[in-house]
Amino acid sequence: MPSVSDDVPQSDPAATVELADSVSAALTVVLDRLSPSERLAFVLHDTFAVPFDEIGPILDRSPNAAKQLASRARNKVRGAPADGEVDITRQRQVVDAFLSAARGGDLEALMALLDPDVVLEADSVAVRMGAPGTLRGRAAVAEMFSGRALGAEPSLVDGAVGIAWTVRGRTRVAWSFFIDGDTVVHIAMYADPASVASLAVVPLPS
Repeated sequence: MPSVSDDVPQSDPAATVELADSVSAALTVVLDRLSPSERLAFVLHDTFAVPFDEIGPILDRSPNAAKQLASRARNKVRGAPADGEVDITRQRQVVDAFLSAARGGDLEALMALLDPDVVLEADSVAVRMGAPGTLRGRAAVAEMFSGRALGAEPSLVDGAVGIAWTVRGRTRVAWSFFIDGDTVVHIAMYADPASVASLAVVPLPS
């Protein structure tokens, strides 16, 4: 009579190692699609359950901004959308429309691009420059940007399309945008030189 163990498939050590290598390689490819800030926020929170209140200071971001970074990373890891270039193109369209509406003082167009519960957060240096610390709601955020952002240009900020104000090749202020579909759900404004230096800011062609 065959033993119970005879009915249980025996694992092939070589196949197990090969599978582990394949998974590791696939995970590396996926994580390489993330910016350093996205990767750190995602790994710390989703793998080690570190709360965003602790992740924020590590990244020199607010807890809400850290949460948005992890969310964006999670979407990329899950393959939504599958093509990163398509995602960047869509973000660029939203940001370009936002800048056009802001510069033209078009409140109606601005509000159409903002989530009803959009949040704008600014660091302490930006606040000293006159920005509000936190604004909530599309009406307040639209009013804040209406007729402004004249010197800002589209830029990749931490791997996603945002805007930056650059003087003589040096980024002075950066705004990171978190976009869901065709609407902006969160904007973080950085003017502290240390915070700006920690961002990966790449100007985009006009």
